[in-house]
Amino acid sequence: GDADRTTMFARYSLVGALASAVGALAAAFPDAGAFVGLGQLTAIKLMFVLYAIVGVAGAVLYFRIPTRLPNREATEAATALGPSRAIVLKLAALFSLDAFAGGFVVQSLLALWLFERFNLSLSEAGVFFFWTGVLSAFSFPVAAWLSRRIGLINTMVFTHIPSSIALMLAAFAPTLPLVLILLTIRAALSQMDVPTRSSYVMAVVTEAERAAAASFTSVPRSLAAAASPALAGALFAASYRAWPLLICGTLKIVYDLLLLLQFRHHKPPEER
Repeated sequence: GDADRTTMFARYSLVGALASAVGALAAAFPDAGAFVGLGQLTAIKLMFVLYAIVGVAGAVLYFRIPTRLPNREATEAATALGPSRAIVLKLAALFSLDAFAGGFVVQSLLALWLFERFNLSLSEAGVFFFWTGVLSAFSFPVAAWLSRRIGLINTMVFTHIPSSIALMLAAFAPTLPLVLILLTIRAALSQMDVPTRSSYVMAVVTEAERAAAASFTSVPRSLAAAASPALAGALFAASYRAWPLLICGTLKIVYDLLLLLQFRHHKPPEER
């Protein structure tokens, strides 16, 4: 139902984010491997094997999910994009810009930046990304609560912009503690648009178009996010290490302002 839709997405995102945080903590294993006689390189190779095993386990779990057949009316009505095509195209374009921006500061590149600039160790980075992951996870239910008070679009925009500013400030911060504080602020705010974004897409299309809308807004995001890490890597290699953070923050702010201008008056049912 409309009243519970955002909360459902928030719970779904919470579980995934907590698992991701535990994975970040596990990334400290290569440093800890020295205590059991493993060299760091050997431990890192074992992490690749573990990653593959977890991926296979995930595939097995997906196959075991029971099929939930929709009712006959919904099955017959399911369709590709129709009356909502225009709004979905706009959302897909904006979400692609956001994903392209985020690709400049994927977690691995952010860790590399911390390694190179402040000599952060692998175990220290793992612990830091664990706690920022936990913080991001618990921001999801906060986002659901906030959206009931100020709306989905306002929640997406007015939590995203401060997180982008914190990221850009981190690019110039002179000390590691200050950088970590700014990145922690970013982690607390930057993911609050995840459940609200999914909920908004489902709210502004007809029920028959939901599967098509979810696909059409997700696939371009993935393609856009795949392009920018290569550009960020080139900037790192050219010693322009602060530029990926600045580009990411700037593009995300542009995305937020465009989203607000385009959709602030297009309310989901529960806000009308």
